[in-house]
Amino acid sequence: MQVISKKNHNISEGLLIAMLVAVNFTHIMDFVIMAPLSPFLKESLSISTEQFGSLVSVYTFAAAAGAIFAFFNIDNYDRRTALLFLYSGFIIANVLCAMAPQYKFFMLARLVAGLFGGVLNVLIMTVVGDAVPLERRGKATGLVMSAFSGASIIGIPCGLILAERFDYHAPFWLLSILSLIVGIVLFVFFPSIKTHLEYTGVKTKPLEIVKEFLKNKNIIRALIFIFLLMVGGFTVVPFISDYLVYNVGLNTNELKYVYLVGGGATIASSILVGKLSDKYGKVKTFIVAATISMIPIFVVTILPPMPLGYVLLFNMAFFISFGARFVPAMTLMTSCVQPQRRGNFLSISSAIQSLGSGVAITIASFIITNDATKKLHHFGWVGVVACVATAICIFVSLRIKEIS
Repeated sequence: MQVISKKNHNISEGLLIAMLVAVNFTHIMDFVIMAPLSPFLKESLSISTEQFGSLVSVYTFAAAAGAIFAFFNIDNYDRRTALLFLYSGFIIANVLCAMAPQYKFFMLARLVAGLFGGVLNVLIMTVVGDAVPLERRGKATGLVMSAFSGASIIGIPCGLILAERFDYHAPFWLLSILSLIVGIVLFVFFPSIKTHLEYTGVKTKPLEIVKEFLKNKNIIRALIFIFLLMVGGFTVVPFISDYLVYNVGLNTNELKYVYLVGGGATIASSILVGKLSDKYGKVKTFIVAATISMIPIFVVTILPPMPLGYVLLFNMAFFISFGARFVPAMTLMTSCVQPQRRGNFLSISSAIQSLGSGVAITIASFIITNDATKKLHHFGWVGVVACVATAICIFVSLRIKEIS
């Protein structure tokens, strides 16, 4: 196991990955908790589906803005310094969410959360690219991405239980406390990582990086790829809870079981897909996973009223396939650019991801309508959009080359 230096001490690659998983867990929980909290937020804040969509999209657009700022700066600093700064801002944002008394304040808090939290994903994947050799990077990415499953199986059910017992503020208080604990661990143990600075020795002029990227066809293809991947998922994900409650007939108490079962199944699949990605290649693994994923993505948007057991089965298939395609995709994104530009590239990639998510939510909000009973209409067409975007994404992936 590779050993990474921290001043005069060494930490194992395993400990580094564990800390990244913890950061990713809190960061992802902060984002994904919004969808299952939708019924509670709508009732407590007296807002519409469109207004709820704005709460989600303001985060993604803020994350895009933060990532663009990081694009010009992130590779000029020690990874430890950048991570501690961003994570401190993330903790403050969650405290603001926990304190939010009404809709406008909550939206402002989500904007702040996006500015800091949205860039964390960039830094996490950048550190994986910096510290983990290419031959183990797929497995490491799978472990880091398994935090999505952990957030679903542990974070979301706990958050929903707290929201049911208290109100929508409680999950964010829980997240604030967890994040503070993780932040202390990072401060004590996270190593100084400066290998990316050894390539240049001086700060790079931002315009030179922009010109370099615009001339690089491989980078352009990769950015189109990740944009389409986000559109192919986040047209559907933010509205699943509403659809299951108002159309399929679940009660809000049953939502936690959907995320518990789906997240649990995804943990094992994410790690397995990471290993397959190392063995058979990122692109091949992605193509298989993405092709299979189109079936459950469409099916969950047209589910009729049915018992909880069947809902759990269909949504488990959705969670597994949705997560499976992200592991090789994110591994591919860390490997399609030179190491000295990895942080810059993943920053602009994160901006494109956030932009793609925001565009996806906006498209879905435009398509979906509600009646007096709060049922969602035309959600099936959202599934069609997601599948078309995924199909184009598969085609683009064939044109991306791995560099490092």
